[in-house]
Amino acid sequence: MLYPERMRSKLLAALAVSLLAVPFAHATCGGGGGGGMGGMNPGGMGQMGQAPPPRVYLVPWRLVGAPEAPPPTALTLYWFPASYSDTDLRESRMLTLYTSQCVGMEVVKPDDASTIAKYEVTGKLPAAILVADDGKVVGHVDAENGHVKLSRVENMIHDAIFERETALETQLDDARKKADSGDKDGAIAAYQKVWEQRCVAPKKGRAAQKGLKKLGVEVKDSALRMNDPNLTPEMNQRMSDAMNAALTAELNTDYEAARKGYLAAAQIDPADPVPSRFLGELYRHNTGEWAKAINTFKRLLAMQPDILSKAVALHGLGKMTIHMGDSAKGLALFEQSIATYPLPLTYRNLAVYWNSERQHEKADGYVKKALALDPTDSYNLIFAATYLADSGRAEEALKIAKDNENVLAASYNLAAIYSLLGNKGKAMEMLKRHFYTYERYDDVRAHEMWEARVDYVFASIKDDPEFVKLTAMAK
Repeated sequence: MLYPERMRSKLLAALAVSLLAVPFAHATCGGGGGGGMGGMNPGGMGQMGQAPPPRVYLVPWRLVGAPEAPPPTALTLYWFPASYSDTDLRESRMLTLYTSQCVGMEVVKPDDASTIAKYEVTGKLPAAILVADDGKVVGHVDAENGHVKLSRVENMIHDAIFERETALETQLDDARKKADSGDKDGAIAAYQKVWEQRCVAPKKGRAAQKGLKKLGVEVKDSALRMNDPNLTPEMNQRMSDAMNAALTAELNTDYEAARKGYLAAAQIDPADPVPSRFLGELYRHNTGEWAKAINTFKRLLAMQPDILSKAVALHGLGKMTIHMGDSAKGLALFEQSIATYPLPLTYRNLAVYWNSERQHEKADGYVKKALALDPTDSYNLIFAATYLADSGRAEEALKIAKDNENVLAASYNLAAIYSLLGNKGKAMEMLKRHFYTYERYDDVRAHEMWEARVDYVFASIKDDPEFVKLTAMAK
């Protein structure tokens, strides 16, 4: 059943509240929790109304007041949209990549009166404010004709970072002079102060590293990138066009065209980690080429990536590590991913794991976290609806399944719902659709079939000859 967008949003929100109130016990969530498309969408924006359409450089905003505390940042951009439908700052290559330089992105709900008052923007929405790590406001962008101009916000951050780099260059000059004059200890101390700022100013950090090495002091940071991305307007447009074209191919399940597109984009600007994020997810989730996925994600993590790319890479490595038998290491990678940037995808897969371990209370908690992070995401809702089916609310679960039966990517979870409701025929129909219509590669099918065999939701049919035959490729 299709609804007008506004009505559909209200229905999804109401359903989310209903699901969050469910005592999620003795259930599971299948399909590995989803994936692909670079791990989109950034979860925090789901609480700001209708989720944004699929685009590559969606900014990884965090919601002010969310339970997951953000990591320390050198600068934080606060966006104060005037309404839940505001899209002015949702998409930007520059803002996305600035998160790799310890610049936080936090969005404030239009009805968050205390935060709005704190930053003295009451009655001035929309607005954007840049705050330093000492709490000082270092820049602000006011509305023009009811909108915050993206280019002005990008330039505000650029100017703030440039100011820091200028100050660090002065410190580097001072360190060099001390070294030349024989003040080794003073030079080392000066270089180390610059080295401490390597996240916000990678180029200056690399210079400090070289200076320290000349003085016999080795400092290393595997997260420090060796090259900086090109953030000119021309390159931003070129990269956005190339990546969105590749994403369109992936959305159309033309995975070979998507692969070629992501690889081509990576050559345009080799220092941009985002093409590697999408390529790694394509290998992991869509084509099942896990060796390539692992290598791609490891290269990405060595690029001082933006926080969304880092979170997706850590999640992907965690998922594959668990499947390969090292659960402790895989779970640790999941936790690192959440600490970097919480994704509904990671929470869903944590629910999958803990439910397979029969620790249902833990699993339930992660399902609720995924849903709370993005309560309007259809995949989240279908995923959580398996719990309705297992908690005695069969009619609600069945309605969700029927209303969303056209969502091909959710075929596994739809099968889970029907299995829990005792409809073996429909469950097998959805599983066949998942394995042989949605999935395109045998390596992926093999992993998904293994997951189905150990998944709680299929306990009633796991010994059925038809189910055993359907999952014969499991590994």
